[in-house]
Amino acid sequence: MPRDLPPDPALAAVLRRLREDRGLAQEAVAFRAGISTGAVARIELAQSSPSWVTVRQIVKALDVSMGDLGKAVDRESK
Repeated sequence: MPRDLPPDPALAAVLRRLREDRGLAQEAVAFRAGISTGAVARIELAQSSPSWVTVRQIVKALDVSMGDLGKAVDRESK
């Protein structure tokens, strides 16, 4: 049985920074990604671990590549 992984603070910080750098509110990202505003907030606060699908939706909403997201999370983790 798979275990739930704890939220990743580096991913949370990067997603929040990317959103803020683009001047977007959580509501705008949520709408573009097709998820709830509460889900965006929980992810950005590292209270929730998003699924792969959700990460892809958010990345698309932020107009950033998965590669760039991965690099940013890697830098944040160091």
